[in-house]
Amino acid sequence: MPKDLAAQLQQGLQSLNLSLLNEQQLTLIAFIELLKKWNRVYNLTAVHGLHQMLQRHILDSLSIGPYLKGVRVVDVGAGAGLPGIPLAIAYPEFQFVLIDSNRKKTRFMQQAKTELKLDNVEVVCSRAEDFHSDELFDSVISRALSSLSQMVCWASHLCAADGVMLAMKGSYPDAEVSDLAKSFEIKAVHKLNYWGLDADRYLVEIQHAKSLNQN
Repeated sequence: MPKDLAAQLQQGLQSLNLSLLNEQQLTLIAFIELLKKWNRVYNLTAVHGLHQMLQRHILDSLSIGPYLKGVRVVDVGAGAGLPGIPLAIAYPEFQFVLIDSNRKKTRFMQQAKTELKLDNVEVVCSRAEDFHSDELFDSVISRALSSLSQMVCWASHLCAADGVMLAMKGSYPDAEVSDLAKSFEIKAVHKLNYWGLDADRYLVEIQHAKSLNQN
């Protein structure tokens, strides 16, 4: 592990108030290195440097950890496994299903699952709206899945009645909030912050309207 990268990871984890075992930190670094290696051929992300990947992908993904609910999590439009894989490394007690319709991306996620020995990860090649599960999810997460209304349209059938949908956004989604279906409501909008962040990042927390009214 490059010493400076390890030091940056430590700084980032401290800024998130997140304590991880050394083994987990090594696995996060291994994931970054694997992502960089595959990115040369598969063009999985526009971010290329290890340090940039650490800040923009790993810390960004981990920043939503405190808002996860329950133990069953589905990452819709997971792409290169973000935020699902970093979260699965940090929270081994949770079960993650990572969904993406792009085969080269699901191949990469499957390789990462195998190489990093992530037994709490399942990779599915499918569109979110076509995927169904016998057991619904406590948390439905997305990092780059279009608008809030489209996320609800495509993935709300995966969310348990008392579950939560968590959408990561680069700007405060004023316009998107008004477009939400009436059966869903915004529970909260959290401003994310972590070491090295140089832009606005938000997490929108959405729940079934009936569930929110009961809380």
